[in-house]
Amino acid sequence: MRWIALFDDKPGMLAVRREREPLHLAYLRAHENEILIAGGLREAPDAGFVGGLWVLEVESRERAVELVESDPYFVPEYRSYRLLTWGKALADKQAVL
Repeated sequence: MRWIALFDDKPGMLAVRREREPLHLAYLRAHENEILIAGGLREAPDAGFVGGLWVLEVESRERAVELVESDPYFVPEYRSYRLLTWGKALADKQAVL
């Protein structure tokens, strides 16, 4: 099942990002079979990060929660998230980024 994790950064998250980026990137790499796409969100190309987005392929919502909440970037005081199921339109067309 596909899920989208939509992250919202709060004040103070920039310091978490700076401190934990290598751990976060290693975590994404270690789970690349389940976290298919991941990246930061900005309001403009040169603006600071305001959140992030993941596309996950996992067996359950519980597994998606486990992945999100085990990420080194997940510090509840500085980052909240929503999980939504996602069905890609034009299922016969492969999306490559």
